[in-house]
Amino acid sequence: MPTTKERALSAAVELLGTEGVRALSHARVDARAGLPAGSTSNWFRTRRSLLAGIVDWMAESERADFDPSGVSVARGSDGLIDGLCAMVELQSGAFAVRTRARYALFVELASDLELTAPLRRQRHEFERWTDQLVSAAGILDPVPSARALMALCDGLMLHRLTVDPGLELRPIIERTVRALARA
Repeated sequence: MPTTKERALSAAVELLGTEGVRALSHARVDARAGLPAGSTSNWFRTRRSLLAGIVDWMAESERADFDPSGVSVARGSDGLIDGLCAMVELQSGAFAVRTRARYALFVELASDLELTAPLRRQRHEFERWTDQLVSAAGILDPVPSARALMALCDGLMLHRLTVDPGLELRPIIERTVRALARA
């Protein structure tokens, strides 16, 4: 059973991902989590500490959900295509609320390097992991290719979350991976 703190953080992410940063308040988190009034402020006294808690909790959740050490590295372009399609599908499907919350936090906190540090560290871990996947797929010069694929996937996620939820991912990702493999 989740702790009061975990319930508050989960509710805060849900608020961010469904209603945006302006909807975030201690009282609204308590209401969303079904907690007694004041519960969230017991854990997070200020809005800044609540935001810091959310950022840390999201980074931990994403590491648990996408733990690179628990995923076998697929070989070849087809494995890379399958993996990228699955990741974008999850982030824009089952984890859509959390993805929207992450984007909202990045935009809102862009100038606050201290608060966004856990999300940026998380991004760097995924960059290194993607470098390994791209290299295992046999694509030469894997670092710039991995960054291009990550940018593409970010754009596809944003597009699916805002404009076209049914966007067909495979043809776009496949075309890009095949082009990088030929380069």
